[in-house]
Amino acid sequence: MVNNYALKQAALSLESDLAGEFPIYIYWSQCQSLMLYSTSLVALLNDNRVPKPLKVSNEGVSFLLQSGVVPPPKTAYENIYILGVGDKADISTLNNKIYINFSHHFPFSHSGRTLDSGFKPDDNVILEKLAEAAVSRVDHSKPCFLFHSAGKDSNTIALALAEAGWQDQVTLVTHKSKGKADESEISARIAKRLGFKHKTLHEVDELTSAHKSDIDNYFLMAPFPSTDNVTLAYPLYLQQMPELKGANLIDGGGNDIYMGLPPSIRDCRIMPLSRLTQHASFVRRCVRSESLISLLVRTPAEWCGVSGLSFADTKKLFPAASSVYPYWSRESGLRKNLDLLDFKTSLLAPIVASEMHIRKARNFSDSIGANLVLPFANEAVARYFYSASECYLFDRKKLRNKVILRDLLKERLKLDSDVIGKKGWSYDSSSITLKNWNWMRQEIIRCSLWDFSSLEKIVSRLRCNVELNRGSAGRSMRLLYRIYLLSAWHNNNCYLN
Repeated sequence: MVNNYALKQAALSLESDLAGEFPIYIYWSQCQSLMLYSTSLVALLNDNRVPKPLKVSNEGVSFLLQSGVVPPPKTAYENIYILGVGDKADISTLNNKIYINFSHHFPFSHSGRTLDSGFKPDDNVILEKLAEAAVSRVDHSKPCFLFHSAGKDSNTIALALAEAGWQDQVTLVTHKSKGKADESEISARIAKRLGFKHKTLHEVDELTSAHKSDIDNYFLMAPFPSTDNVTLAYPLYLQQMPELKGANLIDGGGNDIYMGLPPSIRDCRIMPLSRLTQHASFVRRCVRSESLISLLVRTPAEWCGVSGLSFADTKKLFPAASSVYPYWSRESGLRKNLDLLDFKTSLLAPIVASEMHIRKARNFSDSIGANLVLPFANEAVARYFYSASECYLFDRKKLRNKVILRDLLKERLKLDSDVIGKKGWSYDSSSITLKNWNWMRQEIIRCSLWDFSSLEKIVSRLRCNVELNRGSAGRSMRLLYRIYLLSAWHNNNCYLN
């Protein structure tokens, strides 16, 4: 459903739900005579009142190249906006024009609340609320799959669904990573123990014509661009599991925002130092992307999960680019009095986690007509966890997060997250890029966003770093992959073409 704010209508305030399960998407016409909004991005973009093709936002592309994500409320498109966690839009009419004032207030500060509220979450209530959050969003006429790993989030959801008796209705699906990061065997054992069917999805390096067709269709139908490392893994699942199309897809994302993200040891060392080194911002105009110097001039905010090409390379590649330094410097300044936990959480969760990590799942779901279910982003679930004493959410001294989930899984599943460690969902994007480079290079070359002469020089330099296995080889490969992802989106997306 797409809603309309009409000229001279009474003032209106819009906010996303508490934990961002249903972001609000806004179209605000250039002439300020029309404003549409919906919780369905696809419905909004397909509305006949939204002119197509959409126009690419130069600012949005600048952020995607340099940071990998466009901070809300702005997006990669002109006139299209997002209201995520903590975002608000006040809409009014003045002089026969529609005006929108965007603001942001992060709703999950930990510094300003009582450390010990005296409330300990009940394991049974946690599982009941998660099961209810999942089941209430599932389309019961379609198959249901839970993206599963050895991690805390998906296993808590799996346990909740098992206790609710959903073993016959849900299949656990696991990505098989290469090397020690692989979680598929642990996942298969847990699925068997809980009584679920289990499916392992394998990485694909050598692309067939069918794989390439699925990738092209993904970029055609995915509403937003994505620079996440795992982006290409999703469309490559379809040859292994075509039944994912149109299905219910349950994902474990969404709880970092209220459970908190304790700083790592690296964060504790680097962020205070970056408050000083960030002021050498003039270096951004001359340093290469793969240079270690580019790391030294990051703002504190940019250590919260964002990275990309230097402004020097970005400006050459995309002449309409602007520097992202003023934005990240301002966001760092606004949070200068926060402790590192709140500083990191208030940036990484609503921006990077929401608009990069969870967005890749939203994109994939939208591209195949699936129903994405995010139980941890449910408002009732978020309120329940956030009301708990701090000690059940994180341990500041040991830098441990999601303490209550660790304890629950250890007791109920004999799954010790401390022993397993943080594997993360790894994806070998380097291999797929190297083995299919000529095909990807053709996609990059035909993208009209880029200045061709500069493109050739930058791509050749990054390729040289990879081929000579220099110290910057890994970083160079990630940047080549990003340029490809953005090129493929711009070349193929149905809302741009």
